[in-house]
Amino acid sequence: MHLEIRQTKDGSNTLYVPELNEHYHSVHGALQESQHVFIKHGLEHVLQSKKDIKILEVGFGTGLNAVLTFPFALAQKAFIQYDTLEKFPLSEELVNQLQFEQVILNPELQDVFKQMHQADWNVPVDLIPYFTLQKIHETLEEFVPPQSYYDLVYFDAFAPEKQPELWTEAMFRKLYQATRPGGVLVTYCAKGSFKRSLKAAGFEVEALPGPPGKREMTRGVKPVD
Repeated sequence: MHLEIRQTKDGSNTLYVPELNEHYHSVHGALQESQHVFIKHGLEHVLQSKKDIKILEVGFGTGLNAVLTFPFALAQKAFIQYDTLEKFPLSEELVNQLQFEQVILNPELQDVFKQMHQADWNVPVDLIPYFTLQKIHETLEEFVPPQSYYDLVYFDAFAPEKQPELWTEAMFRKLYQATRPGGVLVTYCAKGSFKRSLKAAGFEVEALPGPPGKREMTRGVKPVD
């Protein structure tokens, strides 16, 4: 798959897939989108009620969501288990060309970012005592998750019109079953058809203000029995 590096409006880079006419992140700001959707309305929301968190990410991609999550383990002494699905890993050369060090100014995070991409697949790796990363070389269709296990799902797949097989009620039912009661799923998408599928799978659906360039984003919550 051919990939091109494109700069987004906040100065951070993303990847463009010509054959899909799709970007890995928002062209309005890759860094801003990750911080707004997955960190602010996902991680920080969950950290309000617990400090031992199991995260499942659908789409490791550039690793941006993972490296932005890492500092919270240090700052809040929160135990974070971070499982992330990726069927098509990026090459080390391409990751270096993204030049995330220009927007991730913390030298420690730059080292962690490299460790994340160099970590073995399908093996849990303790980056620090508070943060365990497991990169899983599977698609969501192939993945068999534990039941009622994850506190937070970062759903960062390509858009529904680009990867429709991942935005079905069956996939969200799988994620619903994998999420513990009270757990949440966050994504940049706010399409009506997607929200109906999310609701049909069992999630309570919240429409939240979107990141720059988008009016809304979505958070799904698994009801507590």
